[in-house]
Order: sequence, then C-alpha cells, then structure tokens
Amino acid sequence: MTDTSKMNVESFNLDHRTVIAPYIRLADRKALPHGDVISKFDIRFTQPNVAHLDMPVIHSLEHLFAEKSRNHSDSVIDFSPMGCQTGFYLVLSGDLSVESVAELVAVTLADVLDASAVPAANEIQCGWGANHTLVGAQDAARVFLAQRAEWLTVSA
Repeated sequence: MTDTSKMNVESFNLDHRTVIAPYIRLADRKALPHGDVISKFDIRFTQPNVAHLDMPVIHSLEHLFAEKSRNHSDSVIDFSPMGCQTGFYLVLSGDLSVESVAELVAVTLADVLDASAVPAANEIQCGWGANHTLVGAQDAARVFLAQRAEWLTVSA
C-alpha cells in the first residue's frame, strides 16, 4: 500500500517516477524569523529507483564538493548525500536561482576533476577515511558535467 497523503518531508511528496536525472531543482526555500533565507537544492546524479552511486563515490563527492564549493561561494551551508544514493542536497543561504546554483555546481565539479586527492580522507578527519575513491568521484562528476544541458529539466 502506498501512502499518498501530504508528508512533512518535501522529497517524500515528489513523485520519483516522473523525474528525469540528472537535474538540479529547488527543493525548499525557507524564510527564517530574522529575515534570512535558506534554499535547499536537489542535485540528482542518477535516476531514482533505476541507478545509484556507490558509497565510496558518494563519500568522496561529499568531501570534494563540500570543500571545493566554498572556494566559489560564501553561501554554502551544507552538501549532504541522499540516503537513496541518487544525489545530494545543497543547502545555501539566500534566495538563489537554479541557474546560479547550476553555475556553482559546474565550477565545483570542474575542481573535482582537477583534484589530486580527496580532502580529509583519513582517520583523523573522517569517520571512515578508507571509504573513498577519487577516481570514482571524478567519473561521476564527469558524467554529470557532460549532461549539463539537461540539468534544469526535472521531468518530461
């Protein structure tokens, strides 16, 4: 039985059968009590329920993107993997457009391709320092970047 009632988590209300990965979409925007705005973007690498990223790839992309994106934007709050292993959530301060976020993603993934190591991939700075693959992260970044023309189309 499928529960189709409105849920508290935005992504649980998204029909994952209708989206076409890869894409970048605004998942949520919140105005905070003092007027600040936080925007959460769904950065989908693989087609839900069809394909997924392996955990070492996700883990390495998380480290690389979290570190490298902050070289391009002071708005980055968090870059977190989805439990379904199909993508990430990028949380930013401000009322940002999907187009500007796509540019941030593109320049950051270009940095991933140029990286010579995964940052903080060691037992001192990471809870599972051995669970990384620079090559896998770069392969996933390369595939995502090659499909940039499709990023702003979420569904057919």
